[in-house]
Amino acid sequence: MIKLDIKKPLNGANGEMLLEVNTEIQKGEFISIFGKSGAGKTTILRILSGLDSPKEGEIIVNGEVWFSKNKRINLPPQKRKIGFVFQDYALFPHLNVYKNLCFGLKDKSELHKVDEILEIMELNFLKFRNPSELSGGQKQRVALARALVYESRILLLDEPLSALDNDMRFVLQEEIIKLHRHFGLTTILVSHDISEIFKLSNRILHIENGKITNDGDINSIFGRENLSSKFSFSAKIIDIQQSGIIFIVRILINNTIATITMDNEAKNYKIGDEILVASKAFNPIVFKK
Repeated sequence: MIKLDIKKPLNGANGEMLLEVNTEIQKGEFISIFGKSGAGKTTILRILSGLDSPKEGEIIVNGEVWFSKNKRINLPPQKRKIGFVFQDYALFPHLNVYKNLCFGLKDKSELHKVDEILEIMELNFLKFRNPSELSGGQKQRVALARALVYESRILLLDEPLSALDNDMRFVLQEEIIKLHRHFGLTTILVSHDISEIFKLSNRILHIENGKITNDGDINSIFGRENLSSKFSFSAKIIDIQQSGIIFIVRILINNTIATITMDNEAKNYKIGDEILVASKAFNPIVFKK
């Protein structure tokens, strides 16, 4: 279990603010941190990983103190056993895939971990290629693999799929789910993509100006009881049926089908079109998994 109780002044989108987070994360959870740019999402990941430090508070993971202002404890990143995957891959350009994964291992007796990860993620055929020879999706798969080589039990994902096209995003979302389950990870994702959050996570932290304003599952955050036009995302139309003056539109959010209602505007769309949907368009059962 992760106990996170930290404070840190930040320069946010609207000027100075105080990042103030007090929450607990259970082992094996897949949590998404959602909010506007500048709300403090990435800083939370950096603080948890040890790449940044809070001004005060404490971080306790499975009973071990990683950070404590009062006790003057600040465990360095290499001792936290956290896998961190960035949006820009952060691969070493002069090293091939195999050497990227080996980088940072303490001794040769640990090389079997690299072979195991390459096998699990079906990356052996890329083993001796340099990052410049890889597609965006392949680079991100290698970045995921590298994050898991060091026996990480906590995986941090900072918008890792945002630069990829929709098809590749879908493939890597499936890969992330598989890895999360296979390794029994506790995974924390920062994302702006509600459909991605819907597919991957079982709990959401909604962050506004450095504070957690909502903490719950998909229904409690985006359900009808908490409607807001600021929550919107893209979806594909798979069916349109008219019922009187109302149109019943079935949409596909990744591999999940939902139903919305539309007025005569539905006549402007056809099956296969991509549309932007606000959460207020949904009925109460739409976010049931």
